[in-house]
Amino acid sequence: MIRKLILSVLGLVWASAASADFALNMRAGVTELSAETYAIHMLVFWVCVAIGIVVFGVMLVSLFLHRKSRGAKPANFSHSTAAEVIWTVIPCLILFFMAVPAAETMIKLEDSRNPDMSIVVTGYQWRWHYRYQNEGIEFFSSLASPSMQARTKNSGVDPFSVDNYLLEVDRPLVVPRGAKVRILLTSSDVVHSWWVPDLAIKKDAVPGIVNETWFRADVAGTYRGQCAELCGKDHGYMPVVVEVLEADAYAAWVAARTGSND
Repeated sequence: MIRKLILSVLGLVWASAASADFALNMRAGVTELSAETYAIHMLVFWVCVAIGIVVFGVMLVSLFLHRKSRGAKPANFSHSTAAEVIWTVIPCLILFFMAVPAAETMIKLEDSRNPDMSIVVTGYQWRWHYRYQNEGIEFFSSLASPSMQARTKNSGVDPFSVDNYLLEVDRPLVVPRGAKVRILLTSSDVVHSWWVPDLAIKKDAVPGIVNETWFRADVAGTYRGQCAELCGKDHGYMPVVVEVLEADAYAAWVAARTGSND
């Protein structure tokens, strides 16, 4: 049993080294808030690791040193007030230590005031609609044709031959680098969820309700996500793609798109 467990762990390690896309940890992302979220995640992770080491270390040492074969005798007291105070105060301090930075970041995540631009995102079964409030641009964003063809039964297209299979769209959401982008989320039918890990955003799109979130991407590039709320039979074919451009490239994109709403 132990041998199988060791071989399984070694197999997982090898697989993680062999695949560049394989990752167990969350991403640091490309925004200031995604970096803060990642830092808090790692802080909590290492605090939990330290607590685990201390607790299980004390348990193992106690089991070894106070086993029956060494002549250990059971304690004859019912409780210890000092011990109870210690194991109450220390966890409270640990929670406070973790709660303060987490609360600060959560407040920032909800502060969508004074945006540089606002985009209304509406979820449909099974695509997204983007409407730029100030630029007069709006369009639907659906699963790209190569992925659509590959997912069709007996299509003859190998999904492994399609780049970014099920994670590519025909029209991505395009924003300028460094701009504070406010996202206004809603839905036309059922509950969806707009999720882009690199932007540290996962927000529900609920019919009849407008949810708010925001991001400021510091690095130009293409960032992919998906609908993260089960929304029907084609839920798995509803990707999100955000393309972050430099200011001049974004201005050229707006100029080319203005007036061509589809």
